[in-house]
Amino acid sequence: MAGFTEGALVKKLMELNPSQQSIQTLSLWLIHHRKHHSTIVKVWFKELCKSKDNRKLMFMYLANDVIQNSKKKGPEFGKEFASVLPKAFDHMKHFDDKTRDKACRLISIWEERGVYDKSQIADFRAAFFSPINDITKEPGTPPLPRKKPRIELEKKEKKERKKSETEIEVDGTKELHVTLSPRTPGGDPPETEELIKALMDLENTASSDAAVRERIASFPPEVSEVSLLANLADRSAADHLSVAVNEAAALLADYNGRLQAEMEDRRRLLTMLRDYTVAQRQLLQQAQSTLEDYKEKLKKVCSVRAEVKSHISNLPDLTQLPDVTGGLAPLPSAGDLFSMHH
Repeated sequence: MAGFTEGALVKKLMELNPSQQSIQTLSLWLIHHRKHHSTIVKVWFKELCKSKDNRKLMFMYLANDVIQNSKKKGPEFGKEFASVLPKAFDHMKHFDDKTRDKACRLISIWEERGVYDKSQIADFRAAFFSPINDITKEPGTPPLPRKKPRIELEKKEKKERKKSETEIEVDGTKELHVTLSPRTPGGDPPETEELIKALMDLENTASSDAAVRERIASFPPEVSEVSLLANLADRSAADHLSVAVNEAAALLADYNGRLQAEMEDRRRLLTMLRDYTVAQRQLLQQAQSTLEDYKEKLKKVCSVRAEVKSHISNLPDLTQLPDVTGGLAPLPSAGDLFSMHH
């Protein structure tokens, strides 16, 4: 089983993405190594402050997942996070109102579920809603108050939230994980396999069913034209038309139902594609940022390598010594030195 190291944690936090699976997996890994809770929270806060604004809320969602899922195994994470959450909320209070609403939702959830007591919740809100100093104002000017998120949003979050259990493997051990809302920032991007399946399911849709459309097109005009009923000559013809009309009505009702289901599937796929695209853009930005960081590291290493090579070329060759004639003679071997000593 892989052990815990601070370096491994930093790497996992850098690789964290907004998908539910990514947050769940890292959350379970942290809970599995809860004896290192103090180091974990310290590193979490340090990386939160270093991360770009579009990733900070994702760090908060990870903390929420760890705090709530670790309660059954012990209070360590809840207590440890409580010591840094005021500073974390204070660090995030410059966000836009939409992002602040999402962060404020976390505080509401912790209050409703009794994760933290009233005084702690008050501390979080005080830090989050404290004024932001405007550095462009003259010295001595009172700070501008930050607009608070809509209180109505918190009230709406008091409705029942669904929980579901997922079995995930952590360091070779399978553990049950409870998915708690909020799940992920924005939408919950689908996994790649789920998206592929949804796309494949649309290969045989109602709108592409040529056989049914051909059957509908082959209906006699009498089944859809009331004016043609006057052409019925006898009871036998009327009975025959009645059967045809009933068959047409049943076929059309079934086909319309299939088309309606296809529309719903396409709407769902559109949402999945949108959320997947957003997640991929974030992963792309993360990969680009990581690439730039390591390009810079490579540049520094190459610079050091060039300097070392230059220094080596300027150093004297100590493998040879000058002889009495002014030429170079090889250094004596260990055996020669031993003979000389005796």
